[in-house]
Amino acid sequence: QVQFVESGGGLVQPGGSLRLSCAASGSGFRFLIMGWYRQAPGKERDLVARITSGGSKNYADSVKGRFTISRDNAKNMLFLQMSSLRPEDTAVYYCNKYLPTGNWGQGTQVTVSS
Repeated sequence: QVQFVESGGGLVQPGGSLRLSCAASGSGFRFLIMGWYRQAPGKERDLVARITSGGSKNYADSVKGRFTISRDNAKNMLFLQMSSLRPEDTAVYYCNKYLPTGNWGQGTQVTVSS
Protein backbone atom coordinates (compact mmCIF):
# COMPACT_ATOMS: atom_id res chain seq x y z
CA GLN A 1 0.00 0.00 0.00
CA VAL A 2 1.24 3.47 -0.88
CA GLN A 3 2.22 5.73 2.02
CA PHE A 4 2.50 9.52 1.86
CA VAL A 5 4.73 12.11 3.55
CA GLU A 6 3.90 15.78 3.09
CA SER A 7 6.29 18.71 3.49
CA GLY A 8 6.76 22.35 2.58
CA GLY A 9 4.21 24.08 4.78
CA GLY A 10 4.89 27.12 6.89
CA LEU A 11 3.85 30.61 7.85
CA VAL A 12 3.34 33.01 4.98
CA GLN A 13 1.83 36.47 4.62
CA PRO A 14 -1.33 37.03 2.61
CA GLY A 15 -0.47 37.22 -1.06
CA GLY A 16 2.55 34.98 -0.61
CA SER A 17 3.43 31.63 -2.12
CA LEU A 18 4.36 28.15 -0.95
CA ARG A 19 5.17 24.89 -2.66
CA LEU A 20 4.06 21.70 -0.99
CA SER A 21 5.63 18.33 -1.72
CA CYS A 22 4.38 14.80 -1.16
CA ALA A 23 6.65 11.79 -1.26
CA ALA A 24 4.91 8.49 -1.98
CA SER A 25 6.39 5.14 -1.06
CA GLY A 26 5.28 1.79 -2.38
CA SER A 27 4.45 0.66 -5.87
CA GLY A 28 1.80 1.89 -8.21
CA PHE A 29 1.98 5.63 -7.64
CA ARG A 30 2.15 6.34 -11.35
CA PHE A 31 -1.23 4.73 -11.90
CA LEU A 32 -3.06 6.58 -9.15
CA ILE A 33 -5.35 9.57 -9.39
CA MET A 34 -3.84 11.76 -6.67
CA GLY A 35 -5.24 14.64 -4.69
CA TRP A 36 -4.33 17.39 -2.30
CA TYR A 37 -6.73 17.83 0.58
CA ARG A 38 -6.91 20.33 3.40
CA GLN A 39 -8.54 20.53 6.80
CA ALA A 40 -9.03 23.81 8.59
CA PRO A 41 -9.67 23.91 12.35
CA GLY A 42 -13.18 22.78 13.14
CA LYS A 43 -13.95 21.87 9.54
CA GLU A 44 -14.07 18.72 7.46
CA ARG A 45 -11.23 17.65 5.21
CA ASP A 46 -11.88 18.84 1.66
CA LEU A 47 -10.38 18.06 -1.72
CA VAL A 48 -8.39 21.00 -3.08
CA ALA A 49 -7.06 19.59 -6.35
CA ARG A 50 -6.60 16.28 -8.12
CA ILE A 51 -4.50 15.00 -10.98
CA THR A 52 -4.78 11.84 -13.06
CA SER A 53 -1.91 9.57 -13.99
CA GLY A 54 -1.86 11.29 -17.37
CA GLY A 55 -1.77 14.79 -15.92
CA SER A 56 -5.38 15.98 -16.21
CA LYS A 57 -6.15 18.39 -13.39
CA ASN A 58 -9.20 19.60 -11.50
CA TYR A 59 -9.45 22.26 -8.79
CA ALA A 60 -11.87 23.38 -6.15
CA ASP A 61 -13.44 26.70 -7.07
CA SER A 62 -11.85 28.33 -4.03
CA VAL A 63 -8.31 27.75 -5.33
CA LYS A 64 -8.80 27.83 -9.08
CA GLY A 65 -6.30 30.16 -10.71
CA ARG A 66 -4.13 30.32 -7.58
CA PHE A 67 -3.01 26.73 -6.99
CA THR A 68 -1.32 24.33 -9.41
CA ILE A 69 -1.07 20.59 -8.85
CA SER A 70 1.66 18.58 -10.55
CA ARG A 71 3.38 15.23 -10.27
CA ASP A 72 6.65 13.50 -11.10
CA ASN A 73 5.85 9.82 -11.62
CA ALA A 74 9.52 8.91 -12.03
CA LYS A 75 10.23 10.17 -8.51
CA ASN A 76 6.92 9.22 -6.91
CA MET A 77 6.28 12.87 -6.03
CA LEU A 78 3.23 15.09 -5.94
CA PHE A 79 3.37 18.89 -5.68
CA LEU A 80 1.07 21.80 -4.96
CA GLN A 81 2.22 25.27 -5.95
CA MET A 82 0.17 27.82 -4.04
CA SER A 83 0.17 31.52 -4.81
CA SER A 84 -1.89 34.56 -3.85
CA LEU A 85 -2.47 32.87 -0.53
CA ARG A 86 -5.32 34.06 1.68
CA PRO A 87 -5.99 33.66 5.39
CA GLU A 88 -8.79 31.24 4.54
CA ASP A 89 -6.21 28.91 2.98
CA THR A 90 -4.89 28.24 6.48
CA ALA A 91 -5.18 24.50 7.10
CA VAL A 92 -3.31 21.24 7.38
CA TYR A 93 -2.67 19.99 3.86
CA TYR A 94 -2.57 16.29 2.98
CA CYS A 95 -1.93 14.28 -0.14
CA ASN A 96 -3.69 11.01 -0.81
CA LYS A 97 -5.28 8.90 -3.47
CA TYR A 98 -8.52 10.20 -4.93
CA LEU A 99 -11.43 7.93 -4.10
CA PRO A 100 -10.90 5.77 -2.37
CA THR A 101 -8.36 7.45 -0.15
CA GLY A 102 -5.67 5.41 1.56
CA ASN A 103 -3.94 5.91 4.88
CA TRP A 104 -3.49 9.55 5.79
CA GLY A 105 -0.08 11.00 6.52
CA GLN A 106 0.64 13.65 9.12
CA GLY A 107 0.05 16.50 6.73
CA THR A 108 1.84 19.83 6.59
CA GLN A 109 0.57 22.99 8.27
CA VAL A 110 0.01 26.08 6.14
CA THR A 111 -0.70 29.30 8.00
CA VAL A 112 -1.50 32.48 6.11
CA SER A 113 -1.32 35.47 8.41
CA SER A 114 0.19 38.92 8.63
